[in-house]
Amino acid sequence: MPAQTMDQVVSLCKRRGFIFPGSAIYGGLQGTYDYGPLGVELKNNLKMAWWRANVWERDDMEGLDAAILMNKSVWRYSGHEETFVDPMVDCRSCKMRWRADHIQGKCPNCGSTDLTEPRPFNMMFKTQVGPIADEESFAYLRPETAQGIFVNFKNVLDSTNRKLPFGIAQMGKAFRNEITPRNFIFRVREFEQMEIEYFVRPGEDEAWHERWLEDRLRWWASVGVSRENLSVYDVPRDELAHYSKRTYDLFYKFPSIGAEELEGIANRTDFDLGSHTKDQEKLNLHARVKANPDSTERLSFFDQELKQHIVPFVIEPSAGVDRGVLAVLCDAYAEEQVKAVPAERLKPIEEALQAFLKSVGRNEKLHAAHKEAILEAAERITGDLERNLAGVGALLGMPGAESIEVGRKLRGQAEPVADEFYRSVLRLKPALAPIKVAVLPLKKNNERIVATARQIRSQLQRSGGMRTVYDDTAAIGKLYRRQDEIGTPFCITVDFDTLGEGKDPALTDTVTIRDRDTMAQERVPIAELDAYLKERLR
Repeated sequence: MPAQTMDQVVSLCKRRGFIFPGSAIYGGLQGTYDYGPLGVELKNNLKMAWWRANVWERDDMEGLDAAILMNKSVWRYSGHEETFVDPMVDCRSCKMRWRADHIQGKCPNCGSTDLTEPRPFNMMFKTQVGPIADEESFAYLRPETAQGIFVNFKNVLDSTNRKLPFGIAQMGKAFRNEITPRNFIFRVREFEQMEIEYFVRPGEDEAWHERWLEDRLRWWASVGVSRENLSVYDVPRDELAHYSKRTYDLFYKFPSIGAEELEGIANRTDFDLGSHTKDQEKLNLHARVKANPDSTERLSFFDQELKQHIVPFVIEPSAGVDRGVLAVLCDAYAEEQVKAVPAERLKPIEEALQAFLKSVGRNEKLHAAHKEAILEAAERITGDLERNLAGVGALLGMPGAESIEVGRKLRGQAEPVADEFYRSVLRLKPALAPIKVAVLPLKKNNERIVATARQIRSQLQRSGGMRTVYDDTAAIGKLYRRQDEIGTPFCITVDFDTLGEGKDPALTDTVTIRDRDTMAQERVPIAELDAYLKERLR
């Protein structure tokens, strides 16, 4: 069963070291998250898959890594100082602050409709540059990576001798002072982007816009995001950004929070290059731009056929790395029952769950929104306890649930049964999996088994180019479950047959390989491991 709520994914991320709340030991900082040992591997793998597909495997793309701090004139002429705003309101009752377009006139915290009038709030972070703090010594932390590409357009063009059409790709940090960060890593104040600015001749922009839409849908499918969870929103004209001729938004259907934007694919016309170029009046611009007397460079392309300078139109596929990680995790996550649970094992859990529900319902200190969410999640579990029992752990990890005393008894009843009869699994594409192979000794106090397992791990890590780990911290069954839950495609078990001490001499120097998705096992000679795994990890 796929994830039914975001809480299931959040619980897994914290429990297994994918993503942690930022600065947690000091109470945290809203809208910030830290990627743990597995999370940083997954994030880097997703970024590398994007870079490989869009830079290495194309003949019409160059890469760039522009500075985070830029001259503030960039943001004046790009329009960000005037237009990069959200409508903000305050609740007069509880003093909470919200984005007006997110709350439909009612405070989510206390339910009051006594709100201030919406007022514009610019989301760019300011920082001081240099030793003197005055009105002139500031810069903005970039709210997007795109402008670094536009101001470097001529540098890339001159240094690479590119011809139209061509693109510039960039990945990097961006910062937005969100009024109300929400939904885990979906909307945060510090995030990463994967952006392309693809430069084309005016008149060819609409065809390229359609091609990029199809390219991006195919790429998301290639990294494990199912097409049925993606939808394409053709943004109506009255909702378009000021620079856009047409925009397609790719929406992903996240569990419990619904369809939200994963990537935007915009036709930005010549607005950006036209905004940053000098000699605007000589370039026959299509977009309406602010007069720019400060630029020192003409951002145009000399068309040999037309014998004139033209300002290219731009198609921009722009995706959030963090949102991509979240979509990949949600799509890969599943909870599965691996064998039937005897009725006598379920009954104590059912009784403990009912006691937990009654305690939640009676608890007057519990936040109303938290209580509602806990009861809703619990009802889904009780509707078919045997099928949904694996969700009890996520239920007890929800905000507020830790304060319910009888939750400890429920956890004690449910965890042993969940470990024995269920598994959580991340069916990540092998290229994205943080760990590709886990090598497990059948008996951790047998020196020969341990030495052989460690040698295999070392060989695969060195020669195979695949992240391989050794683990002997639990029984084999538990180790399998742990690796399933973090998305490891293959587990290798070294046993007595490997050493030639089993019943069948033919199994000497072979190991058992277990497949994450099917749980099927087969014996493979150690000498063939490298080729066997490389074939299946592509």
